[in-house]
Amino acid sequence: MRKAIKIVTIGGGSSYTPELMEGFIKRYDELPIREIWLVDIEEGKEKLEIVGKLAQRMWDATPYNVKVVTTLNRKEALAGTDFVTTQFRVGLLDARIKDERIPLSHGMLGQETNGAGGMFKAFRTIPVIKEIVDDMKLLCPDAWLINFTNPSGIITETIIKHFGWKKCIGLCNVPVNAMMNEPKVIGMELSELNYKFAGLNHFHWHKVFNEDGKEITAQLIEHINLLRKNTH
Repeated sequence: MRKAIKIVTIGGGSSYTPELMEGFIKRYDELPIREIWLVDIEEGKEKLEIVGKLAQRMWDATPYNVKVVTTLNRKEALAGTDFVTTQFRVGLLDARIKDERIPLSHGMLGQETNGAGGMFKAFRTIPVIKEIVDDMKLLCPDAWLINFTNPSGIITETIIKHFGWKKCIGLCNVPVNAMMNEPKVIGMELSELNYKFAGLNHFHWHKVFNEDGKEITAQLIEHINLLRKNTH
């Protein structure tokens, strides 16, 4: 019998949380969760309570007995957990506005993962992610850290290379969305295709190959352009 799993999501009041719950529900047989702790900061308390109640209702509508706990106490949540997911934004949306507008006012890229905007966000986020890793070393030294906090590439590399936390995986939904949406454009299944990615999150390139190893990227682009032309 598999061990029941405890998961902590830092930034639990995020609008991404219901989607995360949906993913856990669909994959419960692979990931038998016992508890999910949603952690946020004082400024996000009201939103955390709303999202937490919604998350619990989602689980209550399933056959699975999963408890959702909301808290502003990160250390309490981290104690003895198996997985930690991060999806927070230091400085909230006001900071994102500055990340995008200040670089653009100087004719530079303003984006939360790349260019000057990405660096602004990294500088704010790295000290916070270090505090989280330090807490994990004490409270859940065997846990995996799944980072969804942008700039995901920079933050994940910092966690692994500079903070010494090797059990870390960085996520970005842009490649996932590509693999979910592109195959149907050419009438194929994802299982029939192979993807190769390069670059950074939100700034990447990819090539697509069929089961025989033949590259079909140009064919895919042609279909996408035709679809856009017909749409507009």
